[in-house]
Amino acid sequence: MEKIGIIAGSKKFPIIFSQGAKKKGCFVVAVGIKGDTSPKLKRYVDKLYWISIRDFNSIVEIFKSEGIAKIAMAGQIHPRRLFSKELKRSEEAQNILNQLKDKKADTIFGAIAQKLEDAGLKLLDTTTFVKEYLPPKGVLTKTAPDFSAWEDIYFGFDIAKIIAHADIGQTVAVKNKAIVGVEALEGTDNLILRAGKIAGRGSTLVKVSKPKQDMRFDIPVVGLNTIKNLVNCKAKCLAIEADKTLFIDKEESIKMAERKGISIVAI
Repeated sequence: MEKIGIIAGSKKFPIIFSQGAKKKGCFVVAVGIKGDTSPKLKRYVDKLYWISIRDFNSIVEIFKSEGIAKIAMAGQIHPRRLFSKELKRSEEAQNILNQLKDKKADTIFGAIAQKLEDAGLKLLDTTTFVKEYLPPKGVLTKTAPDFSAWEDIYFGFDIAKIIAHADIGQTVAVKNKAIVGVEALEGTDNLILRAGKIAGRGSTLVKVSKPKQDMRFDIPVVGLNTIKNLVNCKAKCLAIEADKTLFIDKEESIKMAERKGISIVAI
């Protein structure tokens, strides 16, 4: 039986990744981050260790002690942690951060990935066991976007690719071919709420992958919570990049979107 390790962040993705690995017959050992990882993860893995965000070195020690060579990073570590007192008290974390040219997501995750691989841990593509969660091109809801929404989608897609290339974020909110909001460290949910306050009813959310997306980390994810926020802000459309965006709780999300008049498309 192959052993797989997971550095588990927040939300549902670590659970889904674990379920996929278990279906393939893997023995799954997860390292959860206190304050971010859901305790529910324990039900879906063979072993779960808890660490503080500052305890980077213990991640390597745990996986080595378990005889694990292949690991994945699944789920988000909340961006607020970058400025936390807890992280500032970690000499190891500060040494890593101080050596970085900037604090962009790819720069941070890339440095962490390199440290892990230098320690002999191979970092897996995070879609390895969850390919079925990557929707192909097409309209996912019964109702397709209207003409104005399609205009916003294609306008927003190009802009989103630009900010993704700059590693600012991967999502934009658009209304009438105006960029209402650009995602940064606050994340997609907060962007949606902000866009709703600015533009009111009828905005479109466009989420893309980075032009040179490292599939080992920071891949775009949407799910039921995304749809709930779009409903609350009276948005009319969600567009995601086909084959490169994880769609969690897809069936339930699509049903809710259809009830509330929101179209969803993978482009």
